[in-house]
Parts: sequence; C-alpha cells; structure tokens
Amino acid sequence: MQGKPEYRRTLTACYLGIITQAITANFAPLLFISFRSAYGIPLERIALIPTLFFFTQLLVDLASAKFVDRIGYRACIIASEVFSAAGLIGLAFIPGLVSDPFAGILICVVIYAVGSGLIEVLVSPIVEACPFENKAGVMSLLHSFYCWGSVMVILGSTLFFAAFGLERWRILACAWALIPLVNVWNFAVCPIEHTVPDGQGMGILQLLRTPVFWLLALLMTCAGAAELSMAQWASAFTESALGVSKTVGDLAGPCLFAVLMGATRAFYGKYSEKIDLTRFMLASGALCVACYLLASLSPWPILGLAGCALCGVSVGIMWPGTLSISSRRVPRGGTAMFALLALAGDLGGALGPSVVGVFSSLAGDSLKTGLLAAIAFPVALIGGLAGLRRARH
Repeated sequence: MQGKPEYRRTLTACYLGIITQAITANFAPLLFISFRSAYGIPLERIALIPTLFFFTQLLVDLASAKFVDRIGYRACIIASEVFSAAGLIGLAFIPGLVSDPFAGILICVVIYAVGSGLIEVLVSPIVEACPFENKAGVMSLLHSFYCWGSVMVILGSTLFFAAFGLERWRILACAWALIPLVNVWNFAVCPIEHTVPDGQGMGILQLLRTPVFWLLALLMTCAGAAELSMAQWASAFTESALGVSKTVGDLAGPCLFAVLMGATRAFYGKYSEKIDLTRFMLASGALCVACYLLASLSPWPILGLAGCALCGVSVGIMWPGTLSISSRRVPRGGTAMFALLALAGDLGGALGPSVVGVFSSLAGDSLKTGLLAAIAFPVALIGGLAGLRRARH
C-alpha cells in the first residue's frame, strides 16, 4: 500500500471508526439478559433494541445524502465518534436515572446508532479519496476491521464478564467508549479529502436516473442480505438445527464466520493488485450459493458447521468490493452515492434475516428451510454482476 505518509493517520482513524461501528452493533445484544434481570424488561420489548438500531441507521443513511456535503466531512465524522461514545456511556447511566429504564436504553441506542450510521456513510468515501494507489485493496482491508472489531467486542466482553461478573457491564460500556473518544482527536487532525470536488458530485435524482446505479444498489442489497442472513442466524442454526451446544455453536458459528470474513477481506487487501475484482466477486457468489446449500441440506452437523463458517469467506468481498466497483463505474457519485449504497446494504441486512425467519416459520420452525430460501441473494448478486459486466457507463 503506497501513499503519502500523512494519510496513514487518516486510514488509522477510519480503522478505529469501523471498530467503533462494530462495538455499537454488537455490545448491547450481549446485555439482553442483564437488561431483563437488572430492569425487569421482558424479552419481547428487548427485541426492539436491534430493530431500532438498524432503523435509525437507515434514516441516517438517507439523510446523509443531503446534509453531509453541506456540513463537511470532518465535522460529521467527528460527530459520529462523539455520538457513539455518548450513547455507550449513556447506556451505563441513563437507564438507572429515568423512571422507565427501557426508554432510557432506547434513547442511548438511538444516540449511538446515529454515530454508527454516520461512520458507515463516511469512512468509505474518506478512504476512497486518500491518494493510495491500490484503492480496492485498501477498501477491502478497511472493512475487515469491522470483522475484527466484532470478534474483539464479543470475546473481550465475554472474558471481562467471566473475570469480573456480568453485573459490572456498566464499567465495560464506558471502557468501550474510550475508542471513539480517542478517535475524535485522530479525525480532528488527520487530512481529509473528498472523492469529488465541492459542487461537482451527483445528486440523488441524478443517481436514480443512472441505470448502472440500480445494478450497484442491487449488488449492495444482495451483499448485505447474503452476509446478515447467515451472521444473524448462525448461532441459533448451529444450536437448534445442528444439535451442538451453545458454546460450540457461538464459536463455530458467528465467531468463526466473522474471523473468516475478516481474513478474506485482509487477503484481498494484500493481493488485490493481482486479482480481478469482478471475477473474485463472481467466484465468491458461487461459493456463497454452495455454502448455503451445504448448511441447509447436509445431513451431517460437521458439514453444516462448515457451510456456516465458509460462508464468511464467501461474503467477505461483497460489501467492500461493491463500493470499489461503484467508485470506478460512477466516479462522480460522491457522498450521495455512498449514502444510498449504505442504505441499500442496510436494507439487505434487514431483509435477509427476515426472509430466513419467515420461511423458517412457514416450514414449521425449520431454520434449514429458511437458510435455503436465502440462497436467492447470492444468486441475484451473481446475476447483477453479470449484468454490470455488460452495462456501459
């Protein structure tokens, strides 16, 4: 990776920004049982927490296409770290200070979800605008840090709870908040460029009138759906459908999935100059189809586990690869394009797990059937890539 040395600090700040996003997405779900015992909140209400988190992110994605360029990248990315830290710290104190603890939790979730949404929209164009030669590789490496961040917060929190007790989760919430707090300074002093000069980026309506953008949005939706369908259901699938213990299921399911997804992104980041991105994504789509088939149709648990884990390899390049292709195919897309692509990815991330749940219920709570239905997303991604290769600018 080559580039001006001063932009390495920009890259480090974006790495920590992605890790911050992983913390906000993964920390609260580890506390669901604590929320129930500490505040007496029933699980059906607690289930609204991730829904509100992702819904807030969707709204931020949509709004960012309008206001980020007016306010400026630096002010918005610093605000993302402040919101993230404030929400995590608030989670430790606000629920105990208000009459309705659940409302206090939701307030904090909205606060750090705003930060997470801004990070999602901004770090990719900030890195894309840095003067690095191997931009596709840098983008893939950037997004690998979401995987490492997810593994870090899951394993780190688990070790903390084992050593100090689950009841001290408030201390850990404040400890995780130190990462975005430190990163405020990084974003305040690092050089930040724009992918497109001020006033020359395409607007939302221009993008929507560009046929190739709809193909790119399809790829992003399928990327989010293919990734989250397995990631969100891997633990439940390995435990219930494959009959393994929860500990084995969590380690062999979502945790190994995240490790292999991150490893794939890091691999492409290192060797991207020698790899054709579109062909790599097509091969990944085919592998993803095979993984979903293996997980849902295999009669042997060990092969089902292999399907879940290897799915992490197959989806690793889909999200960052689509962003890199988008930058090449629509060079004037600017902030609006990255915001709308983030929106498409989040929509896919909401759609995929929902499809798995619906088809599982229709089949008598058979998660194997639900995962089999999710095969539609990598198939559609392959079709979108084939269409993109034929499409002209």
